[in-house]
Amino acid sequence: MTSPVEETPDYSFVRRPTWVLSHVLVAGLVAAMLFAGIWQVNRHSERGDRNELIAARVEQAPVSLASVAPPGADALVGEEEQYLRVVVTGEYRTEDEVLIRNRTLEGSPGWWVLTPFVTDDGWAVAVNRGWIPRVFEADVPRPGTEPASGRIEIVGTIQPARTAEGFQVADPDEGQLSTLARPDVARLAEQVGYDLSPVVLRLDPASVDPGALPTALSLPSLDAGPHASYAVQWFIFSTIALAGYPLILRRVARGKANSAPEWE
Repeated sequence: MTSPVEETPDYSFVRRPTWVLSHVLVAGLVAAMLFAGIWQVNRHSERGDRNELIAARVEQAPVSLASVAPPGADALVGEEEQYLRVVVTGEYRTEDEVLIRNRTLEGSPGWWVLTPFVTDDGWAVAVNRGWIPRVFEADVPRPGTEPASGRIEIVGTIQPARTAEGFQVADPDEGQLSTLARPDVARLAEQVGYDLSPVVLRLDPASVDPGALPTALSLPSLDAGPHASYAVQWFIFSTIALAGYPLILRRVARGKANSAPEWE
């Protein structure tokens, strides 16, 4: 008995418009997955660099804020010296305090409390004293959240000021604002009667009562994060697509060849 002869795969269908569209979509999908994988690799590297920077700077003794970011310093100093520990002496100006909207802590909605701290030299720095829950309101007294009064010394880390970028909505240019969308030092400076440092000082949690409000903000965790595992997943998906799509084309081509009439 003669075994049937398998026909040569017929790939002529791959030039049809619907299949051309399929090729383009698969190529685009693979490119997107590769891009996502590479982006995750870069994020993993950036996070490692950030963790090294934080680990190094938290071990350093605090330096005078005036030596790093006095009024008039380049606004980029906040990015360049982020997480640097600084110390400053002065007095809180609670009447100029503002709240930063839409801030969460462990999933709970609330505010950041940004309070100007006037130094002995007459200029000030916006101090991020931490988080309070959303039950507090911006335009009424907030008992239990007041800072220490009088002349004190505070220690914290430098946090960059932020302004609206891209499609973000900026705060109004005029008026006395009690809340801001982000820690915008330049906007805060427009409604106070003294010069401000271009950075925000994130209050050191070790320097305040851990049970008091506001809850001081901890520095970012030093774990590696999920970026490496995400990158592996995207590269696996890309490999599956690159290997699987040609197999699908071959299977379709074989099916068309074997189903063709004998006279073709």
